[in-house]
Amino acid sequence: MTARRLAIICSSLAAILASGCDRVPETSRVAFAPDEMRQILKMSPLPDMPKNPTNAVADNAAAARLGQRLFFDTRFSADGRFSCATCHDPAHGFSDPKPLSVAMGTTRRHAMPLWNVAHQRWFYWTGRADSLWAQAVQPLVHPDEMASSPGHVLAAFSGDAGLKSEYEMLFGPLPSDARPRTPDADRLLANFGKAIEAYERRIISTDSPFDRFVETLRSGKTRAQSAAISESAQRGLQLFTGRGQCALCHAGPNFSDGEFHNIGLPGITVDQGRFDGILDVREDRFNGLGAFSDDRSPETNIKLRYLTMKMNHLGEFKTPTLRNVEQTAPYMHDGRFATLRAVLDFYSDLPGEPAYGHREETLKPAHFTEQEKEDIEAFLRTLTGAPLKDSLTRPLPPTDSKPAGG
Repeated sequence: MTARRLAIICSSLAAILASGCDRVPETSRVAFAPDEMRQILKMSPLPDMPKNPTNAVADNAAAARLGQRLFFDTRFSADGRFSCATCHDPAHGFSDPKPLSVAMGTTRRHAMPLWNVAHQRWFYWTGRADSLWAQAVQPLVHPDEMASSPGHVLAAFSGDAGLKSEYEMLFGPLPSDARPRTPDADRLLANFGKAIEAYERRIISTDSPFDRFVETLRSGKTRAQSAAISESAQRGLQLFTGRGQCALCHAGPNFSDGEFHNIGLPGITVDQGRFDGILDVREDRFNGLGAFSDDRSPETNIKLRYLTMKMNHLGEFKTPTLRNVEQTAPYMHDGRFATLRAVLDFYSDLPGEPAYGHREETLKPAHFTEQEKEDIEAFLRTLTGAPLKDSLTRPLPPTDSKPAGG
């Protein structure tokens, strides 16, 4: 070998080493047992979005565009100051930084985040709506939220030629009259909600470090484990699925079983939770069995047909998703915990007694050490997904806002 050729080889090796290409991640020292592996592999990826037959435009692109306009438009609130984005702020993980949401008044509960919301079975902390479009109607007319009315909604659409055109392309002519509780008025509100659902179905969180970690495990490339998430996060994952029993309720790829539980939060506010929610959803004229549903069949609405209220529903609230959880403080239905550490402190000790009902008997104090709390927090931070496309997080460019017919 000539001296010149040897110099070229040495120079190339030096460049490779300098670039860091020699730093192959070491095999993680955290070993997962076979039953842990089976459970972890069920937690990613997020499955395909479920259909919603009760909303014929749920996956319509034009409806999603209209819904995005409506989501950010304050003109639909009674005094023109509030929109859906007021309490579901994209800059705060589509949730509210306030413990209790504040608009026309102060609400009873903290606004739930909207990440992967279309994967849910029931809506609100109490499940008082059975579809995403039915949920969207309630804050529009609630006196503490947007405090609007069918007449105000009709005037807002009628006063904007672009919005009126988009609405009528999807749903047909606007009604000429929108007196409350008339079929035309309720159809207008239902269509508003159906457009909002079409937009909110696009608020999807995937491609988190945890998702990449599971993909690595599934491929068998264990050498790269520690490059996906830290060993602290892996230890937190073991606690999450094991002794901490977090995965009993925060189950599956959306980290929620979609059900309701009484975790025994000491009574600060008097709130019957799911017990009231069952009555509300059964009486909701916008539910899946109602006149404004696009599929009222028994098969589509089986969850509603067999819904019964029991005493154990007292004080139960829905399991929220943990996707992007580090972005969505404060936590719990009343926003009482400002940090993830405060949540872990609660589960570690389970202090106090609930105002209604009783704490689930399967829930026992975890007695986490400080290191274990750090590890679980590290794991929870790995659930933050890739950013949503910027174009979905802000108002669309305005339509022609001249009055219709003007």
